[in-house]
Amino acid sequence: MKIAIGSDHAGFEYKGKLMSLLAYLGHEALDYGAYSEESTDYPEWIRPVAEAVARGEVDRGIVLGGSGNGEAIVANRVPGVRCTLCWNVDSARYGRQHNDSNVLSMGQRLVTWEEARAIVDAWLTTEFEGGRHLRRINQIDNPDAD
Repeated sequence: MKIAIGSDHAGFEYKGKLMSLLAYLGHEALDYGAYSEESTDYPEWIRPVAEAVARGEVDRGIVLGGSGNGEAIVANRVPGVRCTLCWNVDSARYGRQHNDSNVLSMGQRLVTWEEARAIVDAWLTTEFEGGRHLRRINQIDNPDAD
């Protein structure tokens, strides 16, 4: 899988670790910044990840910050992106099963590295269930759809 990954300064440590983990797992990880722990504005780094996912240049994206909240908001402003903010394995699994999440957001200040690894593993390996969930996803971009 080709995965874009971006963070602000508060998610920088996990971004580096995830780049290595994704490569070890056989994925192509593309670094969209930030490139240091120097304070920076997260939209600068997160929007390009979401846009790459929406354009189909990558299969999925991972965005990181202190809490992951702002990052998820920025990503979800891009049409075609379904970013789920995850804080445990169950939230990651449901984000894929029910929402066909194509971007994962996490907060480095809110999950341990071990939890982050488990969240990413669940998010990468869980399949979308389709069915009634597909109808609901279609309604996100087309509210008049049945």
